[in-house]
Amino acid sequence: MADHADRSPPAHPGGREPVISLRNVSKNFGAVSALTDIELDVHPGEVVALVGDNGAGKSTLVKVLAGVHQPTSGTIRFDGREVALSSPSAALDLGIATVFQDLALCENLDVVANIYLGREASPWKLDEVAMEVRAWTLLNELAARIPSVREPVASLSGGQRQTVAIARSLLLEPKLIMLDEPTAALGVAQTAEVLNLIERVRDRGLGVIIISHNMEDVRAVADRIVVLRLGRNNGVFTPDDSPTDLIAAITGATENAVSRRAGRRAATLEGSA
Repeated sequence: MADHADRSPPAHPGGREPVISLRNVSKNFGAVSALTDIELDVHPGEVVALVGDNGAGKSTLVKVLAGVHQPTSGTIRFDGREVALSSPSAALDLGIATVFQDLALCENLDVVANIYLGREASPWKLDEVAMEVRAWTLLNELAARIPSVREPVASLSGGQRQTVAIARSLLLEPKLIMLDEPTAALGVAQTAEVLNLIERVRDRGLGVIIISHNMEDVRAVADRIVVLRLGRNNGVFTPDDSPTDLIAAITGATENAVSRRAGRRAATLEGSA
């Protein structure tokens, strides 16, 4: 069995430099160590899933990359050069966009207003036509199923709201987009819509980081799966790796109800082959 706990990220098959690269990144809150010596690479056109149990450090790591928290130690390289993500605006200016779980949409405003919220074209005299055309262009590139960009967000489904939030993040043409639990609380059809959306974002050549507790969603879209446990790297997997090994890396236990069920399912599939 391959040693998935190898701390060195695998080389990207395309040979391209990572859009973002973390080396020995740690984050302390007083005496509490939230992250310890984290290593992570994300390449252009790649979806990396960040998984782990509650308290594993996923949200802290995303906030470090989004400029909300500054690392205590370690280096972050973006597009081949070392950077300091001193604030959310600094991260945005570099090309790092984040869609948090709450989406931060204004339900009483329409789609165009939400996409441009805080970034209005000519704010002293709004160019509504240009904003609407750009909004439609972004949504069409994502093959979004939104009836009208003048619909208030309150009337949209969960999947459509996620689409609006992702379109807003693409407005500044980022190179890396991070999605925090993008399919949480969505139905089956809406989840499929969002997963298709993530693939389209990857096809645009962006690096994508997703946080998700849903292993089926992760396996559907991720190129690599990075496991965090207790604030440390605990393995790098691919969607083809054993579910039992992945669950063991997340939980720290090789024998539990989840791993036994996954083993029985794998045995059943092998027997029916």
